[in-house]
Amino acid sequence: MTTHDHDVLDRPPVHALLADGTTVCIRPVRPDDHQRLQDLYEGMSPENLRLRFFAVSRRSAAMAADRACGPKRPGYRALLAETRDRVVGLAESDTGGKGDTAEAGEAIGPGDTAEISVVVADGLHHRGVGTLLVEHLVSAARADGITTFEADALCENHEVLRLFADLGLRTARHFDGPEVRWAIRLDQDDAYLSAVEKRGRAADVASLRPLFRPDTVAIVGAGRRPGSVGRAILHHLKTGGFTRRLFAVNPAAHSILGVPCHPSVAALPKVPDLAVLAVPAAAVPATAEECGKAGARGLLAVSAGLDADQARALMTACRTYGMRLVGPNCLGVSNSDPEVRLHATFAAGHPSPGTAGVAVQSGGIGIALLDGLSRLGIGVSSFASLGDKYDVSGNDMLQWWESDGRTDLALLHLESFGNPRAFSRTARRVTRRMPVLTVDAGRTAAGRRAAASHTAAAATRTMTREALFTQAGITSTHSIGELLGTAALMHSQPLPQGTRVAVVTNAGGAGVLSADACVEAGSVLPPLAPELVADLRDMLPAGAAVGNPVDATAAVTEEQLGRCVDRLMRNDGVDAVLVALVPTAVAEATGDVLVRALTQVPGRRVRPVAVVRLEQDVTVTLLPAAYGSTIPSYAEPQAAAGALAHAAHRAAWLSRPLGTVPDLDGIVTARAHEIADTYLAYHPEGGWLDPRTCAQLLGCYGIPQIPWAWAETEEDAVLAARRLRGADGRVVMKAYWPGLVHKTEEHAVHLDLRGDAQVQAAFRDFDVRFGHLLRSVIVQPLAARGTELFAGVVQDEVFGPLVLFGLGGTATEVLADHAARLAPLTDTDVHDLITAPRCAPLLFGSHGSRPVDLPGLEQLLLRLSRMASDLPQLAEADFNPVVATPAAVTVLDARVRLLPRRAHDPYLRRLR
Repeated sequence: MTTHDHDVLDRPPVHALLADGTTVCIRPVRPDDHQRLQDLYEGMSPENLRLRFFAVSRRSAAMAADRACGPKRPGYRALLAETRDRVVGLAESDTGGKGDTAEAGEAIGPGDTAEISVVVADGLHHRGVGTLLVEHLVSAARADGITTFEADALCENHEVLRLFADLGLRTARHFDGPEVRWAIRLDQDDAYLSAVEKRGRAADVASLRPLFRPDTVAIVGAGRRPGSVGRAILHHLKTGGFTRRLFAVNPAAHSILGVPCHPSVAALPKVPDLAVLAVPAAAVPATAEECGKAGARGLLAVSAGLDADQARALMTACRTYGMRLVGPNCLGVSNSDPEVRLHATFAAGHPSPGTAGVAVQSGGIGIALLDGLSRLGIGVSSFASLGDKYDVSGNDMLQWWESDGRTDLALLHLESFGNPRAFSRTARRVTRRMPVLTVDAGRTAAGRRAAASHTAAAATRTMTREALFTQAGITSTHSIGELLGTAALMHSQPLPQGTRVAVVTNAGGAGVLSADACVEAGSVLPPLAPELVADLRDMLPAGAAVGNPVDATAAVTEEQLGRCVDRLMRNDGVDAVLVALVPTAVAEATGDVLVRALTQVPGRRVRPVAVVRLEQDVTVTLLPAAYGSTIPSYAEPQAAAGALAHAAHRAAWLSRPLGTVPDLDGIVTARAHEIADTYLAYHPEGGWLDPRTCAQLLGCYGIPQIPWAWAETEEDAVLAARRLRGADGRVVMKAYWPGLVHKTEEHAVHLDLRGDAQVQAAFRDFDVRFGHLLRSVIVQPLAARGTELFAGVVQDEVFGPLVLFGLGGTATEVLADHAARLAPLTDTDVHDLITAPRCAPLLFGSHGSRPVDLPGLEQLLLRLSRMASDLPQLAEADFNPVVATPAAVTVLDARVRLLPRRAHDPYLRRLR
C-alpha cells in the first residue's frame, strides 16, 4: 500500500461546513458503523430508496451496509458524513478490484476509473452533504491515481444529476433508456477549484452569521464587579446600542447593568446564537459543552490560559455541536452595521462605524488599529480579534468582508497561517475587489540552514511570507503607522498608474527630503516636460525652482499653490503629487492656508495627492476636501512616499493578468512517485538522493541536465572522460559520497581536465583525500561559458513548496541575490522570479551581450515547481549551478532530499 493510500484510509476525521453553515464530520467508514448505516437507509422514503437502488427493497439497504462495513478489499473506498453520531450521508468508490492495497499489490495506473455512488439522508437534501462527500472522495481518488469517476443514475434522480453537473469537473453523459451513465474527469483545474471555492465561501459566510449578526447574545461569566471582562463586554453591548436580545449568565445575580441574568445557559428563555465565554480557563470546556447542548451556533472565548487538554476539549465541543469559535484569548468581535450594532469587545471605547474590516491576533494591535481608523474617519465595518485562532481565521474574515456589502478595505495582523495556500487563493480573489493590507508580524533574518543546501540557507520565513503576500496582492507593511498611513491614502485617493511622482514644496530642504524619500521607496522623480515647466514658471513667484522637486518658495500664495498642484495633476507625465509644506509668515501664506489650497483644487481627481506637514503631531491624518474626498497628510516624507509606493504596487498588481499554471509536456508523474516511494522504502528516515536516482527523478519532469557518467574506478573514469569530452577535450570530475552537499567547500571538484593523465591524477587525488568516504566520481564535459544561476525548492511544513531563483555559483549565499515564489508557479510568477534578482539585466542582455535562453529558463522553473507540487516528499531540491547561455539552460549539479511525508490537499474543504 502506498503512502497515499495510508493517508486516505488512516486519516483522522475532519470537519467541514455544509451550505447552511452547519458542521459535519467526514471520515472513512468503520466496521462498527453498520447499524448507523442501516439506520440511514431505513430512514429513507420508498421513493428515495428506489432512486438509489433502482428498485424498492429493504434487503438492498442491508446489503449496502454490509458492503460498506465489510472487510477491506482492493480499490474500494467509503466515506461517511455524520452529525452528533448520526450518519447523514455516504459516498463510495470502487475500481473493481484494481485498487492499490496491501492485499492486492496492484497499483492503480493513470487512466484508471472508479464507480461511485452517493446517498444522503432524507431531510438533509439541498444542504450540500452529497457534494461535500464527493469532493472528499475526489481528493482521495486523486491520491490513489484515479483519473475518472463513473456513475449510473436514473434520469429522474434530479438531485444526483444536479450534484454531478455542478461539481465543476468535466463530465460526459450517455443516456440509455431510463438510466444515464456519467463519466467525470478528476482534473484539479482552476474551474474545479473555483467551484469548490464558491461553495466553501457560501458555507463559510453562513457559518459566521451567528458570530457577526446574532439575533441573541449571552454573556457567560458576566460579573457584578466593575473591571471584570464579562461585565465590560456586556457594558459595550448595551452602550453600543445592540439591536437584538441580550442576556447575561451568572448564578449569583438577577440582573447586571439592567440586563436580565440567568443561572445557566440551559435556563435562558431563548437559545443564544452567540455565547461569549468570559469564564476561567478551567471552566471553558464545560461551558462550551453546555452552550452546544443548548443549541448555540457561535462562541466568542475571551478567556486566556487554556492548557492543551482544555483546548482539545473546547474544540471537541465546538465540532460536536457545530459551533464556530473566535479565540480563545482574544479581545472580542464587533459589527457596526446599524441593523446589529454588535460591540462585543473589552476595548476602551467603541470603534467608529465605517468601511474597514479588521482582523488581528494581538488584542493590543487591534486596539491601536480601531483607534487609528476611528481617528482618521475611515471607521470599521467589522472587527475580529482572533487571539489563539483555534477556528475562525483571517481566511474566514476575508470571505466575510467580501460578502458583507459594506467593507471596502481590509486590514490584517496575522502571526501564523493555518492553510497558507487556501488563504492565498482567497486573498487573490478578494484583493481584486478591495485593498488588503497587513502588518508583517514575526519577521526574522535567521536562515534555515539545518539541511545545509544553498536553497535551504536562502529560504527564510521572511522570504516565504513575502512571497505569499506578493503573489496574493496583499500590501505588506512593517509597522502600525505604515499600515494606517497606507490605508489612509488608499481609502481617500485614486491609485497611481505608475511610480512617477512630482514633489512640490514651499521650502527647499523639505523638498529634498521628500525627493529622497520617494526614490528610496521605489518611486521616480521624472524631469518635467518643457511646456509644463513654462506653465509652472508663469504661475509661481519669481525665484521659484521649476524642476522636480518644484520649489515654489516661501512666497507662494494659496492661489498659486492650488494652480500649481492642479496643473501637475492634469499632466500625463506625472502619476502622483506629493506636496511638502512648512509654516511660514510670508505673504500671509501660513501652513494652514496652503493646505486649504490643496483641499480646494476643483474637479474629479484621477491622480493621488499626498501632503507632508513637518510640524504635524500625528503620523497621518485625513484632511476634509471641498470636492468629495479627503487628502492624507503625513508628518514625515517617508510615510507619504511609502504610502504612494504601496499604492503604485497595488495598481501594477491589478493591471496584470491573473496568471495561469501552464500545461507541461513530457511529465511522468506516476514514475516520479514510484522513484520517491522506492527510495523511501529503503531509506525510511529520508535523505539525499544519489546522483543516479536524482537524475532519474529530474528526467521525469524534463529538467535539462548536462551529460554525465558514474565511475567507481580510475579506469571507468578515463573511459567516461573519453566518451564525454566536448570539442575542446575538457571534462570535470566531482567526488561523491552520501551526505556531500557543498562540493566546492570540500574541494571535491576538479575542473578543466585534459587527457587521460589528468583524469587519472584527479581520481587518485580524490582517492587519497576522501578514500574513507568516496563512493564514486561523476564525470561531465566542461560546460559552455554562461551566466551561473541557481534554482531550488524548500518544502515548508506550513506554506508548502517555495521556489527560489537567483545568482548561482560560489557567490549564491554571499551575495544573496535571489527571489522566491510559492508553488505552483503561474506564468506571471515565473516572470517575476526571473526579473526580481539584481542579476536580471545579465539574463536579458547587457553591454552588447545576447539574452540567455529565457523560454528555457521559464521551463526549468515551471518544471521544478511541478515536481515540488507533485511530490510532498520533496523536502529540498538544489540546482547550483545552472548555466544559462543564449542557446540553452542546463543544470550542472543537482541535489534532491526526500522525507517521508504524506500528500495534503490544501484546497479540500475542511475546518482546522
